[in-house]
Amino acid sequence: MQMTMLKAKLHHARVTHAELEYEGSCAIDGALLDQAGIREYEQIQIYNLANGERFTTYAIRAEDGSGIISVNGAAAHKAQPGNRVIICSYAVYNQHELVNYQPTLVYLDADNRITRKSHAIPVQVA
Repeated sequence: MQMTMLKAKLHHARVTHAELEYEGSCAIDGALLDQAGIREYEQIQIYNLANGERFTTYAIRAEDGSGIISVNGAAAHKAQPGNRVIICSYAVYNQHELVNYQPTLVYLDADNRITRKSHAIPVQVA
C-alpha cells in the first residue's frame, strides 16, 4: 500500500508579495526551501489563515535570505501581503519508507525567519 503523507511544512509564513501579472507560482526564499526540503517546481499546497483559502501551485526559488513569499499569477487573488499562510508539500510513500518517516516542519516568525524546526506536531490536548 502507498500513502500520501506530509513531507514538509513552512508554518506561519507571511506573504510579502502578491503579483497578479507574474507567471503563476509561489516564490519562496531559497534558504527556506532548502531548510524544508522543498524543491523548486515541486507542487505545494497553500492554506491562508486570513481568509480560509486553500490552493495548489508550485514553488519557485526567490533570493536566499530575502524572506520573500510571493503568491503569483491567478493565486494572487487568494492571498495578499501580510497574510499568514501555511505552505505544505506532500509525497507518496510505501510501507517500508514509513518505518522511519518524519516530516520536516519549519516554523517562521513575522519576518519569515526560522524560529525552530521539528519533525513532529505536538499532540493536541483538550
